[in-house]
Amino acid sequence: MKDKVQALIVQALREVTEQNAIVVPGEVGAETSLFGRNGLLDSLGLVSLVIAVEQLIEDEFGVSVSLANEKAMSQKQSPYRTVGTLAQYASENMPTAG
Repeated sequence: MKDKVQALIVQALREVTEQNAIVVPGEVGAETSLFGRNGLLDSLGLVSLVIAVEQLIEDEFGVSVSLANEKAMSQKQSPYRTVGTLAQYASENMPTAG
């Protein structure tokens, strides 16, 4: 599940960076920094990414997930740090389909 979610995040990140003319150095993977120190995205870019990922998850898995909520904001370690941390957070917070 996490690998599929991570692939969706990479897809969404490519779309957001392309739309905002952000140069992505190297290959995008689990360790790619999203937000914060050395992150690719500013706050607006992060919001765009989160919305895109939520939509892709709904399209792919048929479930609605909220990735920008009080739980995410109150964590000691932000789930928005890297592609991998966001994939982990999204996977853990997805309701089961059906």
